[in-house]
Amino acid sequence: MAVAAAALAPLTLTACAGAAASGTESPNTLTIQDYYDEAQDPIYHSCARSTGVSIEISHVAGPGLIPKVLQQSSSRTLPDVLMLDNPDVQQIAESGALSPLSDYGVTGEGMVPAVVKAGTYAGKLYGLAPAVNTLSIFYNQDLFRQAGITTPPRTWDELRAAARKLTGPGRYGFAMSTINTYEGTWQFLPFMWGNGGTEQDITTPETEQALRFLVDLQNDGSMSRSSIIWSQDDVIDQFIAGKAAMVVNGPWQIPALREQQDVRWGAFTIPERDAAQATVAPLGGEVFTVPRTGNQARMAKAGQFVKCLVSPEKQLETARIKQNVPSDPEVAEQAGKENPALAPFVTTVRTARSRTALLGPDWPKAATKIYNAVQIALTGKAAPAEALRQAQGEQ
Repeated sequence: MAVAAAALAPLTLTACAGAAASGTESPNTLTIQDYYDEAQDPIYHSCARSTGVSIEISHVAGPGLIPKVLQQSSSRTLPDVLMLDNPDVQQIAESGALSPLSDYGVTGEGMVPAVVKAGTYAGKLYGLAPAVNTLSIFYNQDLFRQAGITTPPRTWDELRAAARKLTGPGRYGFAMSTINTYEGTWQFLPFMWGNGGTEQDITTPETEQALRFLVDLQNDGSMSRSSIIWSQDDVIDQFIAGKAAMVVNGPWQIPALREQQDVRWGAFTIPERDAAQATVAPLGGEVFTVPRTGNQARMAKAGQFVKCLVSPEKQLETARIKQNVPSDPEVAEQAGKENPALAPFVTTVRTARSRTALLGPDWPKAATKIYNAVQIALTGKAAPAEALRQAQGEQ
């Protein structure tokens, strides 16, 4: 999963020619920094061989990546290739810490438009993701069969009716994370965006309808009141334990689900209020960038390294490792055929939206307002319309 990190303070960075960068001064040694584990390393080594460089890999714990980047920026010790969660790209690019990928012949041509948009700031492309993720709904096939539900819901009304049927002693029909963090916003966006709501003004009738839908699910008893404290991992745990029949979540959960011998599951795209509406879910995933280290020779090599990482071949390899969707639609179709569980996510990525597409570096402020509004409404402190007005007025 990829959700927005905390808002970053603007950086002051002047990239000086010849300034010291991370690692050795040799243009044939690149430093790579990410928050992945070692599963990604074989792809890095493959691109190192094709680029003709040796590499030093640094895996940083997710919460520590941005603070480390801030420190590296001020001390001019940025890595040669930097992975970022896609909502952070514009804030880091705005600081002047990144170089445009066009300098290295990387354009994003042929990729899903939202992928390119996510890595673009002020009209220039600064980062690209080999593979991305989004949200769909996992469902328990046995519980659907027992409830007489033969096809996945296609509208909110159908989803609400199915959730009622699937709710029983010790089990909720529907579950999602509405926690007061960016995860809660991330999970609410498909309902808000698909209904025509916008982060520019969350007080619109469209967003109110989306929030009321969740309140109604909770009031029906079909969604737990504990959703306000559940993370996405908590939600999938509820599903695996048989305590939730349908859950909103991402493809990164597929490996955990496949380990469950007693759970027969499937996935479908998140329904919209009206079947004629297009599914619009948030685009997640990590992008690769080339920081301004001041060493032009290494920056050129880093650009070629990133070009290798986002090639169709490496997109497919990354998708297999991360259970993500390749950024090139044609490669994504291949991945969906290889891995049918990924197919609903492949469909959703086609119309997915970058969280920073409208507000750019100001996205975190809007994300905070959204999860605050959801919390206010689900805790009963205010009706949906008033909850949205209160949150919109926050500074």
